[in-house]
Order: sequence, then C-alpha cells, then structure tokens
Amino acid sequence: MNSYGLGGKVAVVTGGASGIGRACAHVLARSGADISVWDLDQDAIDVVLQELERFECRTHGAVVDVSDSSAVDAAMDQVIDKLGHVSVVVANAGIGGEQAPSGDYTDQGWHRVISVNLDGVFYTQRAAIRAMKAGGRGGSVINMASILGAVGFASSSAYAAAKHGVVGLTQTAAWEHAADGIRVNAVGPGFIHTPLVEKSLTPEVLQFLESQHALQRLGEAEEVAELVAWLASDGASFATGTYYPIDGGYLAR
Repeated sequence: MNSYGLGGKVAVVTGGASGIGRACAHVLARSGADISVWDLDQDAIDVVLQELERFECRTHGAVVDVSDSSAVDAAMDQVIDKLGHVSVVVANAGIGGEQAPSGDYTDQGWHRVISVNLDGVFYTQRAAIRAMKAGGRGGSVINMASILGAVGFASSSAYAAAKHGVVGLTQTAAWEHAADGIRVNAVGPGFIHTPLVEKSLTPEVLQFLESQHALQRLGEAEEVAELVAWLASDGASFATGTYYPIDGGYLAR
C-alpha cells in the first residue's frame, strides 16, 4: 500500500462516513494525517472514527449539513480548536438526487441537488481557504466532481450541472489563491462501487455501465482515494487548477 507522507497534516473529509469519503479518510490516515470526518449520521461517523484508531492518528467527527454555510463554518472552527489547523480539505459530500429528463425536472429536485453538490462544495471550499490563509501554512483543497463534470448524462441534469460547476469553482479558486500557497484541484470519478450507486441502480444498469468503461468494470472507492491522497501530498506540489478524471477509460470513448 502506498503512503503519501502526510504526517503533520490535518485533513477534513466531508461525506466521510461512507463510500469514497470513508476510503479517503482511511488512505489519508494511513499516510499520517490527522482526520476530521464530517457527515450527517453520527453513528456512521463513530464507526469510521473507530476504524481510524488503528492508524494512531488524532481524529474529530462532526455532524454537518454542507448545504448550511453556518454549519460548515462552525465545523471548520471546531477542527481548528481540536486539531490545531487545517491543511487538507476533501469536499466530497454529495447526493444523487432526482432522476428525470430536463423538461420534467422539478424545482424541488433541482434545488436539493444544487444545494448539496454545488453550494455545499462552495461553502466547504470557502471555509477551507479561510482557515488555510489564517493558518499561514497553505494547503490542498480537493473537490469531488465526477465524470459528469465533463459530459452530460440522461435524467441527471442537476447532478451534471452541479459537477460542471464544481470544476469551475476549482479552476477559479486555484488562480485566486495560488499566492497563498493553497492548491485547489477536482477529482472526477467514473462509476464507483459505493452504497449510493448500488442503492440507486439496478443490476442491469450496473452491468451496462461496466461495459461503458474501457476496463469493463466499475471502480473502487479506494482507487479514488489514492488519487485524492496524492493531491493532498507535497508530491503534487505543481498540481493545481486541474480536473483529474479517474474513470477506467469512460471519457476516452
């Protein structure tokens, strides 16, 4: 297993209690970082924090709705109080949301997806940048986009719009805050084996999606987490403002 030399760093992972977020928390902790896990489910947070004990890192957990900017800001303050500073933030929290053609998409469905998948990333990125500037150490912000940050997908207009927006937020912040020593990148997973995907898609759809990847399979959360950990590390010191698909060849068709 790779280790990315993250000793002395403090990492926040939103949506960190399951799927890609949980895998990120594990790989970052394995590489030496202290970890703050944010999610909506306290019990699930507690499970992940218990799992992280084997890495002998300091931990913190917070119940946070990332669509609430005041909750995001308060949680970031808690991290600084508990762990001293913030050097890595993985804005991973997201939802799948309503599935419907664009002409039939409801106001409620649209606003719910945008509030979590775009507003939530913006609030998290903003809080991260403020904390990193105040700490004077710089840092790495990693926003979780999707392959749908580069293409469309039927019945997912809100999700695709949000993920395209995440890429734009990332590129803009990277230019604005490079002088502060803050790198900002976006990761674009293909279809990944996560509870969210497996709950929302039928076996037939999953089989079809596997065929759309050059590697003829879905990805694993740990594979995405390895990319995230590299972007968090000093080894990625020249990486900023970039969108990194990790998609088994999906976008190469």
